[in-house]
Amino acid sequence: MPDAGHDDWTGRAARLRLPSAHHIAGTDEPGGGATFTVVSPRDGRALAEAADAGREEVEHAVAATRRAFDHGPWPRLAPAERGRVLLRLADLMEDHREDLALTISLEMGKPIKDAYTIELRAAISTFRWYGQLADKLTDASPHAAPDVLALVTREPSGVVGAVVPWNFPLTIAAWKVAPALATGCTVVLKPSERTPLSALMLARLATEAGLPPGAFNVVTGNGPAAGRALGLHPDVDVLAFTGSTAVGRHFLRYSADSNLKRVWLELGGKSPNIILPDAPDLDRSAATAAWGIFFNQGQMCTAPSRLLVHTSIAERVTDAVVARARALRAGDPLDPATELGPLAGEDHLARVLGHVGAGVEEGARLRTGGSRGPSPRHLEPTVFDRVTPGMRLAREEVFGPVLSVLTFDDLDEAVALANATEYGLAAGLWTANLTTAHQVARALRAGTVWVNCYEEGDLTVPFGGMKQSGNGRDKSVHALEKYTDLKTTWIRL
Repeated sequence: MPDAGHDDWTGRAARLRLPSAHHIAGTDEPGGGATFTVVSPRDGRALAEAADAGREEVEHAVAATRRAFDHGPWPRLAPAERGRVLLRLADLMEDHREDLALTISLEMGKPIKDAYTIELRAAISTFRWYGQLADKLTDASPHAAPDVLALVTREPSGVVGAVVPWNFPLTIAAWKVAPALATGCTVVLKPSERTPLSALMLARLATEAGLPPGAFNVVTGNGPAAGRALGLHPDVDVLAFTGSTAVGRHFLRYSADSNLKRVWLELGGKSPNIILPDAPDLDRSAATAAWGIFFNQGQMCTAPSRLLVHTSIAERVTDAVVARARALRAGDPLDPATELGPLAGEDHLARVLGHVGAGVEEGARLRTGGSRGPSPRHLEPTVFDRVTPGMRLAREEVFGPVLSVLTFDDLDEAVALANATEYGLAAGLWTANLTTAHQVARALRAGTVWVNCYEEGDLTVPFGGMKQSGNGRDKSVHALEKYTDLKTTWIRL
């Protein structure tokens, strides 16, 4: 329904049947009876009573995943056959694209246009890309000595636990699940309690695509219970997590307190976006800066929340960003014309408003926004300037549509400001000078540096952070390193 209107989407939402049970070993299971309410930030309506997993439900799911790895067919299939199953899953996701996009929009408030065109495109492409890659991996045979045959084989690591956030519920799930399945691992996924329904729909489609029972399971529940049980489970070999740095620390502790499972973390960010006076197009720089911070309501770990602008162009660039912010259309996420939806929940909105209040108290100038928007769960696009490095707005991840503008006088100061954070996920740079682009990109401590663009890329390039933004990489062939082990076989001839 790419050309559907507001009434079309709201009508489809009224008819949508949403899953609510865990999906374990190929079947829907309600669990022990405990539930939690999934509330739509669109209108505060209860969408479903989802099964709330505790330790016993997680134990059941992990046991099914363990059996599937130790005794089931998935790790023993020819890689080409595994790839064909992942390709069938991608095709099924395309067939059910409208319902998946609609579910995401209802769960977290993402505008339906973005859910359909951006989120689903990324998730479907991820399963398709790893499906095509599955039989392209090769082992090695180093020439060690004339009378020796040395083999280096890459083998699946085992049971993978994946814990993913609510801001891109299917995209980030795909980034974990697809490469893990492609290598022959089996997976148990715990989605955010805000967005469990789209993950359950994905699990049903995976079973329909031909994934054998237990190869891919989904348990829903809250982090302190279900997430902790997964992190502590001794039969989980690898834990992949995307979320806050604070929760990432918990998973490292769970690993230390259990079986020393490998833990791969993609955590928070406070990404700088540097605009130099020689930027090839200042208007495009400003427009992209505004798009980057307000897309997905600013609820992105890579959001360019710190705009670092040379003093000579600061007023012009900031005015242009403010004009863009005021022109954004906020509204019902099921309206295809909506550019800014509600934040993911009332509690999250309150937290973001706390950062706005702190900015005002600490002396930053509020240029636009800062108040609730057209619904109680909306926040107006917000821009602060006269922000100084010591302010909370410059140091802490807000995870909302709030931009902080800082100024600098020379390139060394810009790099120092950009790196003056505990995070290192992403950064942007705008310059027409090729030497400057290379020098600054090398100097920035970030996993991704975009030059004269922002938030671009595809499945061929890795994604991940430095410093307290985490370790390991999603996307690309490098993601397979998280879910495989290297084995050396040394044969004396």
